[in-house]
Amino acid sequence: MRVFSRLLATTQTPAGSAASFKAAPMALLPPIPLYRRLLRAHRHKLPKDMRLLGDEYVKSEFRAHRDMENPVHIIGFLTEWQMYAQQLEGDSWRGEHMDRSKIDKMSDQQLGQMYELMQTIRKQELEENDPEHQGSH
Repeated sequence: MRVFSRLLATTQTPAGSAASFKAAPMALLPPIPLYRRLLRAHRHKLPKDMRLLGDEYVKSEFRAHRDMENPVHIIGFLTEWQMYAQQLEGDSWRGEHMDRSKIDKMSDQQLGQMYELMQTIRKQELEENDPEHQGSH
């Protein structure tokens, strides 16, 4: 019984301490609510062209990982997407660079996907800033 009560115990911090201002870690969302949250965040936080690109990417990633069975991969997948949603909702993603340790852990396929995504974003930016392209609309 003592082990059980220890699992339920939480650390208490005084109301005035700085630690009380830290956000408690959020529970991991199940895939469908997380998927909906991501699309909703895109709708509210991204410009239309970036939203379309982001929505397609989210849809393809969730579709590609739908049959994943390894619990470690599932938790990693959901954790990364949930952190992305939190960053997007808090506007802390603007100007952010990807953590080098995450890049080092990526497979060749993941690196290829990141490169394709980067190329697509750059192409869109060039088209938006091209005066000839803007006049053709």
